[in-house]
Amino acid sequence: MTEFNDYFTPRLHEDFQFNKNQLNEAGLIQLANLYINEGEPYEEQIGEFILDWLDERDFVEVKTSGSTGTPKIIKISKEFMVNSAKATGKFFKLPEQTTALLCLPASYIAGKMMLVRAMVLGWHIDSVQPKSNPIDQVFKRYDFCAMTPFQLDNSLARLHLIKKLIVGGGAVSVPLKRLVQGIPTKIYETYGMTETVTHIAARRINSKKSRKKQLPFKVLNNVTVAQDDRNCLVIKAPMVADETIVTNDVVELVTYKKFFWKGRIDHVINSGGVKIHPEEVEKKLQNIILQRFFVTSLPDDALGEKLILFVEAAFSEEVLQHLKEEIQHSKKLDKFEKPKKIYFVEKFEETHTGKINRLNTLKARLD
Repeated sequence: MTEFNDYFTPRLHEDFQFNKNQLNEAGLIQLANLYINEGEPYEEQIGEFILDWLDERDFVEVKTSGSTGTPKIIKISKEFMVNSAKATGKFFKLPEQTTALLCLPASYIAGKMMLVRAMVLGWHIDSVQPKSNPIDQVFKRYDFCAMTPFQLDNSLARLHLIKKLIVGGGAVSVPLKRLVQGIPTKIYETYGMTETVTHIAARRINSKKSRKKQLPFKVLNNVTVAQDDRNCLVIKAPMVADETIVTNDVVELVTYKKFFWKGRIDHVINSGGVKIHPEEVEKKLQNIILQRFFVTSLPDDALGEKLILFVEAAFSEEVLQHLKEEIQHSKKLDKFEKPKKIYFVEKFEETHTGKINRLNTLKARLD
């Protein structure tokens, strides 16, 4: 691997600004130490990453989200992070002096990469506390920002402050996609993972075209995609990953540059010989259920597995009966896609990044 100092010169773009301050490397290190010693918890995370980024190692240790298993620490090449930053800048047309807002925790790859993009591309980036409504106290317009779907849902009233927004960390629900139509902000749903140094594909969700029909994900430069014999996505991204990445994401391939995401194969439910993708069922249920929910399965003597539904709400007999009637009369749901049992849970178990931990929620309810 190329030595860090050989491929990243200078370490900071001359146009880089952080929280309105033009900082050289020494000044940035001083600020990072100040954040670590005296800052808020989210600022401490920023300070720790800045020191990691500016040290002599050619990699950064990053924690995976744990959305599909136990979180783990992996090493990501700084060269790959630089390549990812440049690819994002080119794909979304974000040159030097782009104004950006960091509202994601710097303890995970999405937050780290916002800082890397700013340092590498020469952006003017400001940071705010990562919370559910991060722009509620923001009174400045920004060219670019990254959020989770939950943050987007809580920021609709002030979204005019952001010109371009990428949304990752989970699928954007159908109701949320409806809510963002007509908003001038260009909003993109992204596809990626820690192992691909955040997103390798994106699609606009509030353009004139996307209002009429769902658009496929389009991959960034130097990325190609294929399918394996399970119809799962295979990613070749030599600029951000040493090896070909075989995912558990079932896709419909359009070309080697475009695809539709269908769901995860490791969530597939085999009920009476019929294979059910929970994510597809959840899309259909989003028109019926307003609260957070998910579908999963339990063993069944007759069917092998039976489909069940979890809703994040206090139990109500009236709500239960209404929900059963809505599901029963839904024309979008096939016979096998209608849950056999419905559970109400006041608060779902969550991963470190705020995603629903399906397995732990299931265990907690059934124990």
